[in-house]
Amino acid sequence: MGTTARNTDLNLLHALDVLLDECSVTAAADRLELSAPAMSRTLARIRTAFCDPILVRSGRAMVPTPRALAVHAEVKALLDRSRALFAEGGAVDTARLTQTFTVVASDLLSLTLATRLLPRLRESAPGVTVVLLSEGRHQDDRVLREGRADLEVRVIADPAPETRVELLLVDEMVIVVRSGHPLTAGPLTPAALAGALHVTTSRRGRLRGPLDDALAAVGLHRRVVTALPTFGSALHLVADSDLVGLAPAHTGLPLITTLGLAALPSPLPLPPIEISMGWHPRHDSDPAQLWFREQVRTALRDHT
Repeated sequence: MGTTARNTDLNLLHALDVLLDECSVTAAADRLELSAPAMSRTLARIRTAFCDPILVRSGRAMVPTPRALAVHAEVKALLDRSRALFAEGGAVDTARLTQTFTVVASDLLSLTLATRLLPRLRESAPGVTVVLLSEGRHQDDRVLREGRADLEVRVIADPAPETRVELLLVDEMVIVVRSGHPLTAGPLTPAALAGALHVTTSRRGRLRGPLDDALAAVGLHRRVVTALPTFGSALHLVADSDLVGLAPAHTGLPLITTLGLAALPSPLPLPPIEISMGWHPRHDSDPAQLWFREQVRTALRDHT
């Protein structure tokens, strides 16, 4: 940094954080409720402070420089800690809280949070914004560390060493078919299940899963005709075909009900689904983060 950086205030770091989030002077100005010229002047001050262009033009878009990418996570961590210092010991005034919380979640959990959490926040914390990110786009071990999300709400199988992980609920998998499907005519047997055509859900395109292992244990094999990246897309396909799918019983219930699907208990034992909440330890004591984690717990507890 140059000499000017010694006098840089937190407002300038906040502006830098928003600029790097948005990669757009106009979008950053809207988010900070500034005019575009004022945002451009702020960017100029940031460039002087860091002795770096920070954002450069690439075609019609703006992209961060390597220096900007290197400092972004550190800037977020510093801003998080500064907010915690000012707020320590005090209760969160949710009616006046203006903060954006970013959550990485599966599609079904995003639907649950959107339908159960957002209406509550509109009443109690109208200034709060929630961004729900697809889990498939983000590396599990970096998204929290780099400050690109406040929470993960999903199956957290291999967290980074520093990640705080809290088990929220244990879900079970059920067999899902359209209303009137032949499998609904009588008791579901392993042989009948194996004889149907299946759709599987995998964001990595895997065609084999726990159900295949359970069928193989009794000498059976199923035919999987397609793999889709989300439960939502798979359940929509099930609703319009004779394909058989799998879904979590509790977190999948809203979409299963909306699509009019039949959920059948599996005739074979399947491993449970453990849904956890993960966060970076820098958020351990931040009052706003503590409050938001409790809102997420409540939304999922109500759901089950």
